[in-house]
Amino acid sequence: MAETITLKVGMSCEGCVGAVKREQKVTVKGNVNPEAVLQTVSKTGKKTSFWPEAKEAGVAVTGAETK
Repeated sequence: MAETITLKVGMSCEGCVGAVKREQKVTVKGNVNPEAVLQTVSKTGKKTSFWPEAKEAGVAVTGAETK
């Protein structure tokens, strides 16, 4: 079953910020595990957390923020 995961990823360079329309919001769709996506994106060295709306929608979140 396909799932949509939305992350807030801290971006400081203009190239990165422009690529995500200045929202610092990254959306991943597919048959993936939310925690695995969070850990993989956090390996970039950017501060990463689940988008606040995702928590409100009832997405199971543990250890929701990484640096």
